[in-house]
Amino acid sequence: MKKTLFPPPSKPAAKASALTRRGLMMGAAAGGMGAALRPAAAQADEAMPPAPDPMSDAANPAMHVSYPFYRSAGGPRAQAGIATPPQRYTMFMSFDLSTQDPRVLQVLLARWSAAIGLLMQGETVGAVEPSRPEARGLDTGEALDLGPAGLTVTIGFGPGLFRPELGLSAHRPALLEDLPVLPSDAFSPIFTGGDLSLQACAEDPQVAYHAIRDLARIAKRTGAAVTRWTQMGFGRASAGKGQVTPRNLFGFRDGTRNLREQTEFDRYVWVNDGPDWQRGGSYQVVRKIEMRIENWDNDQISDQNAVFGRHKASGAPLTGTAEFDTPDFHKTGPDGAFVIPDNAHIRMMSHEMNDGVRILRRSYNYTDGLDPVGRLDAGLLFVSYQNDPAHFIRLQRKMGTADALGEYVSHIGSGIFFTPPAPREGSYIGAEMFA
Repeated sequence: MKKTLFPPPSKPAAKASALTRRGLMMGAAAGGMGAALRPAAAQADEAMPPAPDPMSDAANPAMHVSYPFYRSAGGPRAQAGIATPPQRYTMFMSFDLSTQDPRVLQVLLARWSAAIGLLMQGETVGAVEPSRPEARGLDTGEALDLGPAGLTVTIGFGPGLFRPELGLSAHRPALLEDLPVLPSDAFSPIFTGGDLSLQACAEDPQVAYHAIRDLARIAKRTGAAVTRWTQMGFGRASAGKGQVTPRNLFGFRDGTRNLREQTEFDRYVWVNDGPDWQRGGSYQVVRKIEMRIENWDNDQISDQNAVFGRHKASGAPLTGTAEFDTPDFHKTGPDGAFVIPDNAHIRMMSHEMNDGVRILRRSYNYTDGLDPVGRLDAGLLFVSYQNDPAHFIRLQRKMGTADALGEYVSHIGSGIFFTPPAPREGSYIGAEMFA
């Protein structure tokens, strides 16, 4: 049977499967890892729910799409949220470890895995309204009745997770190192680093927010990790297979030449060597990129087109007429100059001009209102996946030194993480590190 990179969305899990995952999560909290991995008893299916109000969000077919968190036999190894066609909204959060006990980290990863397995099927992670009125709800409840909404949650391991105190140094992925200082870096300490990362993506912003909120509460209650930095994003700024290319906040198509085919993912995204538990994983780079919106808006359209090397309205390269025309980087005009300027963004970032280097973009727009002097505080939550962080580093060095777009952006936040493959049902993310 031919395998596909983008499997069809799965149907919502049966109640028995959901309870098994809830039992895993609750068992890890109450009785340690042995109890966590004991399945709960199967229960009868619930009655069919009533048809949704046609005017409500529940009537939107996208709200009923669900993806599996766990890896099935013969299915893709990677976590959902990487090759999955990008959803409309995201919530990213990174964490610092608050424990030196590897068992506490182990319990956190088990509880996160169980909770994510439930959340991605539109389930809660426990009672919203417990029978005892003095008890605290295990699930915060703000996503009740919203459905799975195509939710994916992707877990990343930062360099600090493999510190000697935890005894995990031997498991550190070979290329996982803090990024070097790069051109355009203007970091704020409150938007950098992290030992763990979570990226939730969904078709509803409240579903994405709810997932991260519940998972952050689990981290705090286990005593394993505390929030370091976070960012919400909207209006996906990258395209997957079969999707219309979206626009960034500069108004240009973003991700026209993004990776889409399975052969491209195999070559540029997935880790194909090292220990088995790392194969099918990827290196995640997250950057918070501030855009100088007012400066950009005051520039004439011909300059804007030259900065990107594309026409703003159509997305076509300056040497073509349609968005997906292949740029001709050698074409010159009557004056002898390149039609696509030497420092145009698509020239600087193209694989043709970078010895074939390519990365997967999975970015989102963001806005944080106004900055302290009253300018628009907005930009791009840039997220890329690659099987070697050196590929991102190479492209970023060029962008920060020679790319015309560098005049209009600053990188104010950053993090690097390894995203291991999805766990099998009954296990949890990164379990092999504790074997």
